[in-house]
Amino acid sequence: MRLEGSLQLVLLLALTSTATGLNIPIEVEQPPTIITHTSGPIIALHFDNTITIRCKARGNPPPEYRWTKDGEDFVPPYIPTEHTDGTFMLHKEHLVSFLGKYRCYASNKLGTAMTEEIELRVPGDPKFPKELNFPILVMEGEPITLECNPPEGVAPRQIYWMSIGLQHIEQDERVSMGTDGNLYFSNALPKDSRLDYCCFAAFSTIRTIVQKTAMAVLVKSLKPGNESADSSNATQAPPVRIPGLLLPSGVQTEKVLLKGENLQLECIPQGYPTPTITWMKMGDKLPVRTQLNNFGKLLFISSVDESDGGKYMCKAQNSAGETVHYFDVIVEDLPKWDTEPPQSQVAVIGTDVHIKCSVSGKPSPDITWRRNGELFRDDPGSSRRVLDDTVLLHNARAVDSAVYQCEASNIHGSVLANINIMVMNIAPRILTMDFQEYAVVLGGDIVMNCNVFSSPPPTISWVKDETLETVEGERFLAVSESLQIISAEKNDSGKYVCVASNKEGKSSVTAVLDVKDPTKIVHPPQDVDIISGTTAQLMCQAEFDKSLRGTFEVVWRKDSEEIPLSSEENSRYFVDDGMLQIMSVNLSDQGIYTCIARTSLDEDHATALLTVLDIPDAPTDVVVSELDSPRNVRLFWIPGSDHNSSVTEFIVEYEESQWEPGRWKELQKVPGNQATAELALQGHLNYQFRVYAVNVVGPGPPSEPIEGYKTPPAAPDRNPENIKIQGHLPHQMDISWEPLLPIEHNGPGLEYKVSYRELDVEDVWREHLVKRHSFAVRNTSTFVPYEIKIQSRNSHGWGPDPKIVTGYSGEDVPTAAPRDIAVEVINTTVLRVSWTPAPPATVRGHLGGYDVHWLRKRSLLEPDKILDDRRSLSFPGKRTHAIVPGLEPFSEYRLTVNVFNKKGNGPNSDPVTFNTPEGVPEQVPILTASNAKKDSILLVWGPPRETNGILTGYLLQHHLINETTLEVVDSQETNITGADTTQWHLQGLEEGSLYRFHLRACTRAGCGPPLAQESSTPGTTARDGNWLVSEAVNASRSFHVIDGLKPGTVYTVRLMAKRLLDNASIFEDVIQTRVKAASGQRSNFSTQGWFIGTMCAVALLTLVVLMACFVRRNRGGKYAVKAKEDLHPDAESQGENDDTFCEYSDSEEKKPLKGSSLRSLTGDDALGDSISRDSMVDYADGGGEFSEDGSFIGEYAGRTHRGSASEPSGPRPVTA
Repeated sequence: MRLEGSLQLVLLLALTSTATGLNIPIEVEQPPTIITHTSGPIIALHFDNTITIRCKARGNPPPEYRWTKDGEDFVPPYIPTEHTDGTFMLHKEHLVSFLGKYRCYASNKLGTAMTEEIELRVPGDPKFPKELNFPILVMEGEPITLECNPPEGVAPRQIYWMSIGLQHIEQDERVSMGTDGNLYFSNALPKDSRLDYCCFAAFSTIRTIVQKTAMAVLVKSLKPGNESADSSNATQAPPVRIPGLLLPSGVQTEKVLLKGENLQLECIPQGYPTPTITWMKMGDKLPVRTQLNNFGKLLFISSVDESDGGKYMCKAQNSAGETVHYFDVIVEDLPKWDTEPPQSQVAVIGTDVHIKCSVSGKPSPDITWRRNGELFRDDPGSSRRVLDDTVLLHNARAVDSAVYQCEASNIHGSVLANINIMVMNIAPRILTMDFQEYAVVLGGDIVMNCNVFSSPPPTISWVKDETLETVEGERFLAVSESLQIISAEKNDSGKYVCVASNKEGKSSVTAVLDVKDPTKIVHPPQDVDIISGTTAQLMCQAEFDKSLRGTFEVVWRKDSEEIPLSSEENSRYFVDDGMLQIMSVNLSDQGIYTCIARTSLDEDHATALLTVLDIPDAPTDVVVSELDSPRNVRLFWIPGSDHNSSVTEFIVEYEESQWEPGRWKELQKVPGNQATAELALQGHLNYQFRVYAVNVVGPGPPSEPIEGYKTPPAAPDRNPENIKIQGHLPHQMDISWEPLLPIEHNGPGLEYKVSYRELDVEDVWREHLVKRHSFAVRNTSTFVPYEIKIQSRNSHGWGPDPKIVTGYSGEDVPTAAPRDIAVEVINTTVLRVSWTPAPPATVRGHLGGYDVHWLRKRSLLEPDKILDDRRSLSFPGKRTHAIVPGLEPFSEYRLTVNVFNKKGNGPNSDPVTFNTPEGVPEQVPILTASNAKKDSILLVWGPPRETNGILTGYLLQHHLINETTLEVVDSQETNITGADTTQWHLQGLEEGSLYRFHLRACTRAGCGPPLAQESSTPGTTARDGNWLVSEAVNASRSFHVIDGLKPGTVYTVRLMAKRLLDNASIFEDVIQTRVKAASGQRSNFSTQGWFIGTMCAVALLTLVVLMACFVRRNRGGKYAVKAKEDLHPDAESQGENDDTFCEYSDSEEKKPLKGSSLRSLTGDDALGDSISRDSMVDYADGGGEFSEDGSFIGEYAGRTHRGSASEPSGPRPVTA
C-alpha cells in the first residue's frame, strides 16, 4: 500500500512554530535571537568581587550589542576579552554607582532583539541605629510592646529575643514575638521585670548577626487596696481588662498578595486574663492547608490561590469580653502567558501574518508592542495594524521582516517575548547531512531524518536508491519530515533518498541504513549459592554484530545499581571475558545481579540470584530454668539468622569459676531445629552458659553468657575408670586409675577407697583410703590373681557401688626352657622348628612368646673355617612351632629356643644341630662374546660368587634370532662339565647371524638363573670379526681417541672393565664411518677428535657408575638379624613374596627375548627356578609376623632373572 501522500510532508509554519523549531540554518540571513541572558534581580553580596551580566544572541549577520540603564544608553565599563557577545562585568569597588535596571539589545540589519529589564541591587550592611533606651515602667496587668525595628538586609532574615547572656526570652500565649519582630506582652507580670531585653537579627546568606541595644522593663505590682508600692511583697491579682489588639490596629486590614505566596494573618491580643484567639473565614470554612502558629496568634496558608481570597476574622476573648478584627485577603497574579509565548514565523511573501500575545494576570496586564526595540503603534492607514494583543501584517513583504517584541505588564511585574518574523521565498535547504549513516539491529525501529528549511513549505518524498521507487509498506511510516522503519529486516539495508521540493526549487539528501545482528546473551549467569569469604563467579557471554565490537561492553548491576569496576588492588570486583568475580564475598554482596551486554545500538540482559551462605548469628535471649532438681536445668534461646544455610546443631558451652575460670567447654549438642536443651550439671559449681549455632559453613559466634548459676554440693556421681593393675616388681602389685575430673568432685574432700583381695582365696576385702590416684600392694606372691575395686567419696557421701576388676601381682623371669626341640629342614633356606612348651607355673608372668636362636657354625664347602653368624627371631603368643627363614644352603647350624614374658627371657633349651642341603648357584656375574668368526664365537664368563653347593658345571643355551622379526629360529643346549671352565669356543654357527646366549651355573641341586648375551657372526661383507684392543685407559681420563678407522665401514666399539672376573662390556655400540667427502667438507664435526673423545668420556663415566654398583652389591650380601625384627628370607625364598622380606636383586637389566619367552626356549615352566618345590606352610600375618602356628603367610613362587648385556641399537655413521 502506498503511503498517504507518498510520504509528502508539509511544514506547518503556524503560530505554534518556535524559532528554535524552525532550525533555520545559520547560512540563511536572519534577525538576532537572544539565546541566553542574565535573569534579574541580581543581588550583589559583600563577598562578591565581581558581578557578571550576560547577554548572548545568534543571527546572520552576527549581531551587535548595546545596553541601557534605567532607559538611558549605557556603555559597560569592562567587557572581558574572552567574551565576544554582550556580556560585561562590574567590579566590587564601584557596585553602588551601578544600581539600576539594565536591558540588552542585539541588532543586525534584519532587526533588533531585546531582553527583559535586569535589576541590580546592592544591599548595605544591616545595622541597628545607636539609641538610648529608657526603662519602660508599667503597672502589673498592663500590656507591653518592645519594638525591634530590624534593619533590612539580604533575605532570609530571622529575629530572636534574648538576654545579654544569650538566653532566649520564654514565649507563650501571654508573651510572643510578632512577624514585625516586636515582642508583645498581653499583660505584664512582676517576673517580666529585667534590664536586658535584646533583639537580634540574623542574616544567614551573608553570615551576619546584629544586636539592638538592650531594653529594660520594670513592672510595678499592686498592694491590697489597689495601692501601688515598690517595697511590699503582698500583691493581689491585677484587675480584669477587656481584650484589645496590640496588632493589627483598627477594625479591618486589606491584605494583597500574589498567587503562590504564603498568607500570614496575625492577631496579638492584650487584656487580663490573657485572651485566646480564634479564627474563621466569613461565609466559608478555613482551607485545609491552614496552620495556626505562635500559640494560635498567626494564621498561615501556604501557596495561596484565588480560592483562598476573601474575608477572614480573628476574635480575642477572655472573661471580661471580646474584640474582633477583619482581614480582606486579595489574591492577585503576575502577568503570564496563557499557553506559551508567541512564536517566530517564516512567511511567504504576499500572505497575512498574525502575531498574537495571549497573556493573563491580576490586575489585567497592559500590552506594549515594539518593532526592533522601538515602540510600535497602530497605523490605520497602513498594512501594519496593532489591535490590542494582536499585530497584523497584511500582504506581508520582505521589508516587514523584523524582531517584534510583546511586553505585558501590571503592578507586580512583566513578561517579554521576542518574535522573529521572516517574510521570504526560498528553495528547500536540507539541514540533515548528506550520506548520514544509520544503524539498527534486526527487528528494531529506526528513524532517518530529513530536516528541511524552505518557504513556501516543501513536499517530502523518500525513495530507495537501488530501485528509485517510492518507499511504501506497513512498516514504513512518515514521521514529520523523517522516515521511520518498523521491525527492520536484513533486506532493508541500503541507501535511501529524501527529496524536498517547492515552487522555488528542489533538493535531496541520501541516508545509508545498515541492519545489524542483535546482541544476545547466550550463556546467562546462573543462580548460585556461595560461602562467605570465598570468590563468587558469574558467567555472562553474549553474541553481537562484529562490526560493533568497538562499542560492545558488558556491564554488571547489583539490585539495579551499577557495580563499580576498578583496576585498583583493593577492588573486590573483577571482570574478565564476561565473567564477574567477586572476591571475599560477604553478606552485603547478596542480591540480584544483572548482566547487561550492550552495543551502541541495543542491549540484552539476564539476571541471577547470588545467595551468600555465612555462619549463623549468635543466639539471643538465653534463659535457664530449673527442672526437678537444682542440678537438672533447661536452657532456652532464640536462634539468630542462619544466613541462608540451615542450622545443623546448637552447641551449649559452660564455664565454671572454681577450677578453670575463663575456659569454655562443650556441654551438650542440640539438633538445629531445637532451641532448648536439658542439662545435667555437676554439684558445687558456679556455672555460666552460652550457646552458638553451627551450619554447613561453620560455627557462628557464641551468645552473650547468662548470669552465673550455682549448683549445691552432692556425693560423687561416678567412680574412677580405666583401672590398671601392673607388677613392676616380683612381690608388688601397683594399682592406678583415671581420677575424677575436678568438676566431677561434686563437693569438697574427695578421696578414693581401694579394696582388694586374692581371687578365690580370701573372702574379706582389705581397704585403704587414699587421695592420690595410685596405690601399691606390697609383699605379694609372684603373679597371683587379685580382685580390686575403687570407690570415690567426698564430704557429702559415697559414689555408686564400684565394679570389680581382676589383676595380677608382679611378674618374674621364667625358670624353665621349652623341651623336645625338633627341626624339620624344608628346603635350602627354610626350616620348621617345634617344641614342647615350658610348664605355665615356670613362666611366672603373662606369656610373651618364644625366641628362636640359630648359629651358622660352618659352610660345608669350607668345613675347616669356623663361622659365628648368630641370628634370632621372636614369635609372640602361645605356640609350639615356627618357621625359620633366611638360612644359608649347604651349611651346619645349631638352634635353641627360650620362652619370655614382660620381665625377660627364660633359659635356653638344649641345642639342636642340623645341616641345610645344597642349593642352586647364583647367576654368573660376567658373560662376554668375542672373536666372532663366520661359524664360531668365543664365550668367556666368570664363576658365580656363591655356588650354594659343589659346582658341577654349566648349562649353555644358544638361540638363533631372526634379525627382522626378532623371533627365535633355532635353539641348542650344551652341558659344560668342568667346574673350573670359564670359557667355551662355540662352533657350528651360521655365518652373518644374530645369536642370543644363556649361561647357567649348576650344582647337584640344579642349575641357577641364566645370564644372557647377544652377538653376531660376521657376514661376507659386514664384518671381518677381528677385535682390536687399545692400550689401557687411565680411569682418571674422560675420553679416548680411536684412530686409523676405514671410511664406510661398520665397527663395534666396546668398553671393557680391566678387572678380575669383570670382563663384561660396560659400553657397547655399533657405528659406521662415513665415506670421505670433498676437501672443502673435511671439517665435518663427527670426524673431529673432540667428538670421539666425548663419546669415550660418556663410556668412562658409565664404567665408574657400574663399578660403584658392583661394590655396593658385594657389600649388600651380608646382614644381621636382630631379635624380634622383620623376617628376611634368603635369596632363594625371596622371590616367593617380594613384599614380605628385604629384596635382593641383580644389577643387570632384564632382557627377555623379543617374540618369544625363555619358557618357549626350554619348555620349562620356570626357567632358572632352582629353589625347592616342596610344599610349604603359610607365613604369618604381615611382613615378618607369624600366626599362632608359626607359619608364614604366602606361597613360594618362581623368581625372575635378569640378563647382563644391552641390545645394540643398530649402526650409527661416523666419519673416518
